[in-house]
Amino acid sequence: MSPTLETDEHTALRTAVAALGQRYGREYLARVAREGGHPDELWADAAKLGYLGVNLPEEYGGGGGGIVELSIVLEELGAAGCPLLMMVVSPAICGTVIARFGTEAQKRAWLPGLADGSRTMAFGITEPDAGSNSHRITTTARRDGDDWVLTGRKVFISGVDIADATLVVGRTEDARSGRLKPCLFIVPRDTPGFFRTVIDMELQAAEKQFELVLDDVRLPADALVGDEDAGLLQLFAGLNPERIMTAAFAIGMGRYALAKAVDYAKTRQVWKEPIGAHQAVAHPLAQAHIELELARLMMQKAAQLYDAGDDMGAGEAANMAKYAAGEACVRAVDQSVHTLGGNGLTREYGLGSLITASRVARIAPVSREMILNFVSHQTLGLPKSY
Repeated sequence: MSPTLETDEHTALRTAVAALGQRYGREYLARVAREGGHPDELWADAAKLGYLGVNLPEEYGGGGGGIVELSIVLEELGAAGCPLLMMVVSPAICGTVIARFGTEAQKRAWLPGLADGSRTMAFGITEPDAGSNSHRITTTARRDGDDWVLTGRKVFISGVDIADATLVVGRTEDARSGRLKPCLFIVPRDTPGFFRTVIDMELQAAEKQFELVLDDVRLPADALVGDEDAGLLQLFAGLNPERIMTAAFAIGMGRYALAKAVDYAKTRQVWKEPIGAHQAVAHPLAQAHIELELARLMMQKAAQLYDAGDDMGAGEAANMAKYAAGEACVRAVDQSVHTLGGNGLTREYGLGSLITASRVARIAPVSREMILNFVSHQTLGLPKSY
C-alpha cells in the first residue's frame, strides 16, 4: 500500500484552501446561519478555485483528483471555522455515484454543474422507521410503462431547498427473485408529488434538514442512475465517500476548537505563568491533538483505498475513520471549552455552539454503535445479536 504521508501537491492544496478559509472564518458562517441564509459567497469562491469539483473527472469539468483531495478541502475549511456541509453530499456522494455509474447523458447533465458549483444535489437515504438500516428502506419504485413511480418518506435530508435535485435511494423488485433491491433515482426539486418539510433543529446551521414525502412521484426511465441490478455496489460507492468526508468535517472542527484553546492557554494568565504551563491544562490538549492526528491517518488510508478502487477495504477504513474522527472531535471541542472556562460559552469565542455541532459526526450519517456493529461482525467475525 502507498504511504499515507501527503505529497507536495496535497500540502500546497491544504495551504491554498486554508487561505480561502481564513478570508471567511467562523463568524461568516455563524452570521449566515443566524440570518437564515446560505454560504453562497464561500461556495462560489471554492468553486471558482476548482475545489468543489476536485474529485470529479477532468472531461466533465472536474479536477481529476479523488476523495483524498476533496477531504483535504473540507478539512481545511473546517479548521478555518467555515466547513461546507453540502460538500459531503453534492460532489462527494452524488458526484461520485454519477461519475462511476451514471449514463453518458447523466454525466454531461450533472457533473460540470456539480464541479463548478452552479448545481447541487442532495442525497436521500435515511427514513423514519429504518434509521441506519439500509435494508429496511421502504421507499419503493415500480415500473409504469417506461416510467418509474416512487412512493415513500425520507428524513434528515440536508439542503433539499437549495439542491437542484435529490439522489433518492429507493427499492425495486428483482424480477428473478422477487426481493427488493436498492436503486438510485435523480428527483428534480420541483417534480410533482415531491414534498419537503423543514425539521426544526436545535443545531443552528446554514444547511437545513428536511423530511421528504414522495407521493407517486413519476420519473422518466433515465432518472435511474446506473444499472438496476448493481444495487448495493452503487449505494456503497456513495456511502464510503460520505463517511470519509464526515471524518474530514469532524477533524476540521476539532482542529478549529483546539487552535482556539491553545491560543487562549498561551496567553491567559491567572497566576505567574500562562495557564498552558499547567499540565492539567496542557496534557488534555496534547491528547486531543494526538487523537485528531490519528483519526486523520485513518481518514487518509480510507480515502486512498477508495481512490484506488478497493471498495471493500475502503468500507472498513471509512467506517473506522468516521468513528475515530467523531470521537476525537467531541473530545477536542469539550476540552477546548473547558480550557476557556466561562469564556468557552460566550459568543465572542465561538466555541459553545460547537458542543452541539460536534455531536453530528457521532450520529450521522451512521451512528457510532452501528460502526461498532460493522467492525465486530465484518472485521472480527463475531456473531450478530440481531
